[in-house]
Amino acid sequence: MPVDSFKYLPRSIAAYYQTLRVERVDSIPWTPLSKPLNQCRFALVTTAGIYDKAREPPFDAGREKREPMWGDPTYRRIRRDLAQGQIGASHLHINNRDILADVNIVLPVNRFAELEDEGVIGSLAAVNYSLMGYQPNTSEWRARYAPEVAGLLKDEALDAVLLTPA
Repeated sequence: MPVDSFKYLPRSIAAYYQTLRVERVDSIPWTPLSKPLNQCRFALVTTAGIYDKAREPPFDAGREKREPMWGDPTYRRIRRDLAQGQIGASHLHINNRDILADVNIVLPVNRFAELEDEGVIGSLAAVNYSLMGYQPNTSEWRARYAPEVAGLLKDEALDAVLLTPA
C-alpha cells in the first residue's frame, strides 16, 4: 500500500520533514509475557484510521486537509465481529482501497479469531481500537485520548496488545 505522507503539504517542505529528527521523550516499556500464548487475552490497536460506519463518525480528514499540521487525536472502537462492509477508512496518508477490501491487513481480527479457534491464543477482546496515525502534534493525544484507550484496554484484563501501525 503506497504511502504519501506529504500529499496535503507543499512539496517544498517535504525534504525538511523527511530529514527532521524526532527526539524520543519516553523510554519504551517492555513487559515479557508471564504465561503461554494459549492462555493470553489479546486486543488489537491500529493507526490506520478505520471506523465502524454504522456506529461512529470517520476521523476528521476535512480539518486535516484545511490544517495539514493537525491530525485527529481521537479513537474509534472496532468490534471483533464487525463485517468488512461495515468498515470505513479515513486516513489521508495511505491508500485506503486495500483496507476497504480486507481490514485484516491493518487490524487482523479474522486471523486472531482463527488463532483463538486453533487454541494458539487464549482469546481476542470483543472490542479493539483504531487511531489516526498522523499526529504531528501529539500533545492532545498524549494528554487525553491515549490515557482513555489505555484505561479501556486495562479494564479488559488483557495480557497483550498488538499494535499495527499504518
